[in-house]
Amino acid sequence: MSWLTEFVRPRIRTLLGQREVPENLWSQCPACQQMIFSKELERNLRVCTHCGHHMRAGATERLDWTFDDGKYTRIELPKVPTDPLGFRDGKKYVDRLKESRAKTSLDDALVVAHGTIGGRKSVVAAMEFEFMGGSMGAAVGEGLVAAAKLAVLQEAPLIVYTASGGARMQEGAVSLMQMPRSIIATLMLKDARLPYIVVLTDPTTGGVTASFAMLGDIQIAEPGALIGFAGARVIEQTVRETLPEGFQRAEYLHEHGIVDMVVKRTDMRATLGRLIDLLRPLVPEPANEIVPVQAE
Repeated sequence: MSWLTEFVRPRIRTLLGQREVPENLWSQCPACQQMIFSKELERNLRVCTHCGHHMRAGATERLDWTFDDGKYTRIELPKVPTDPLGFRDGKKYVDRLKESRAKTSLDDALVVAHGTIGGRKSVVAAMEFEFMGGSMGAAVGEGLVAAAKLAVLQEAPLIVYTASGGARMQEGAVSLMQMPRSIIATLMLKDARLPYIVVLTDPTTGGVTASFAMLGDIQIAEPGALIGFAGARVIEQTVRETLPEGFQRAEYLHEHGIVDMVVKRTDMRATLGRLIDLLRPLVPEPANEIVPVQAE
């Protein structure tokens, strides 16, 4: 020990006062393990500035990044029975809902809003993975139907960001019935000749993948996103074969034609704007009235 550490440093700290360092000042990339200044990470839309890894994002963040100037109007979604089965495992379902609502400040795993993208009216539905793993229950199914109805009413495209572990087991068959219900929502858009664009984010699995997530007019995926129905280990045990490297990742699915494009998060808004222009409703023009020619 020297007089610098024993005497000078404590005196300087006393004169300047102790400064508290925020706990969330830095974030660590789960892919490359590099430390990133949190504000820099937010400016880069939670994409690692070192390796380009796309970290998971919340539903409200998706809305902020997608709409022009981050301006949009959220809609109130239909209310559903809180606990239709009176389910309880290690904890009551109602208690799990309370915890998730307190953690995310959301009513359930889906948020719907409308605004403009590239100057065009658009409706966006974003799933929140932090809410019970983005699991799909009755509230999510009702929310998707409400989003489709709003899009039809506004004659606007619907963009859905998926992030889910699948059906919500605490709602049993009620949850499974949301698969055909969500498909009905997509058919409403097709009948109205309105674009339906799906953005698959990490992770998108289970019943969500088996329903509305794979029915978009355009299927977009974020780089490195895990997309599939069953887990890789379950598939390997079933087929008794070793799966190829990168199986169920966005790039692998793109190479095999399941996903139309893999788009970086920083390019997503511009890409969606171009697609909306290309897929805007093709309203048929009224046929020219045929005027009969009278003989002279």
